[in-house]
Amino acid sequence: MRALILLGLVGFAAQLVDGSLGMAYGVTSTTLLLAVGTNAAAASATVHLAEIGTTLASGVAHWRFNNIDWKVVAKIGVPGAVGAFAGATFLSSLSTEVAAPIMSLILLSLGAYILIRFTAFGLPRGNLGKPLRKRFLAPLGLLAGFVDATGGGGWGPVGTPAILASGRLQPRKVIGSIDASEFLVALAASIGFLVGIGSENIDYAWVGVLLLGGVIAAPIAAWLVRHIPPRILGSAVGGVIILTNVRTLLRSDWIDASGGVQAIAYLAIAALWAAAIAYSVREYRRDKVAESVEGVEVELGRREGEGERTPV
Repeated sequence: MRALILLGLVGFAAQLVDGSLGMAYGVTSTTLLLAVGTNAAAASATVHLAEIGTTLASGVAHWRFNNIDWKVVAKIGVPGAVGAFAGATFLSSLSTEVAAPIMSLILLSLGAYILIRFTAFGLPRGNLGKPLRKRFLAPLGLLAGFVDATGGGGWGPVGTPAILASGRLQPRKVIGSIDASEFLVALAASIGFLVGIGSENIDYAWVGVLLLGGVIAAPIAAWLVRHIPPRILGSAVGGVIILTNVRTLLRSDWIDASGGVQAIAYLAIAALWAAAIAYSVREYRRDKVAESVEGVEVELGRREGEGERTPV
């Protein structure tokens, strides 16, 4: 029972992050399942089955808050589903000993990307309003879907930053569109896993509690996406993913590091993680000040243009 309650809380927290950041539900949940010794394919299958419900709830919530561009959903979602089915069948064919460290490497890479991307660069906002082409979204969806199924997560970490980097869509619209299209990805990946490993290898109680936690968090996250600083959240989530998957790799047969080496690695990651969050907080505050100054300058310019006398 304690394990189920913990999984429910993880599902809630993961969806809260995913719905407000556009990524990390699968990466966070799969990381935990791997940490407690779950088979790699079964872990990814469990998360994707839960995501069928959480992504549907998240999509509805984002739709109600007008956070979705349906053209983007159509252009990226179908290729994403194709890639997810291919990734699920590929992962199902690997042995547990080979799959677990490979998945941890994928998750570690995604965690590092999230940490670096949001800490160092924040959210680009140039080119707003320009259309996103199918020739860009279709290959992106195919790659993100494949990575998502093989890594137990990756649709958001691959898709969200790529679209944000284009600067052509408002951040809340990027997050809402990625979350809505993930329903197709989760459905296709789940079918692929059921074909590849069968239903007997999946714990449906775990699926249920992950789903319940995610469904409860979905509307809260859709509201938070308008208020929470994504830069700070991205740095925080990236550090959690890195730390957990480094732990899995250091304890795997590939490395089998000693206790002393593990402790040094954890301390180094924790120090880097704390520095990244502190930097993100500082840059976020600096950006807010710059936006305030720019707003004042625009208002003063407007008043001068109208012939108003501004106070000295």
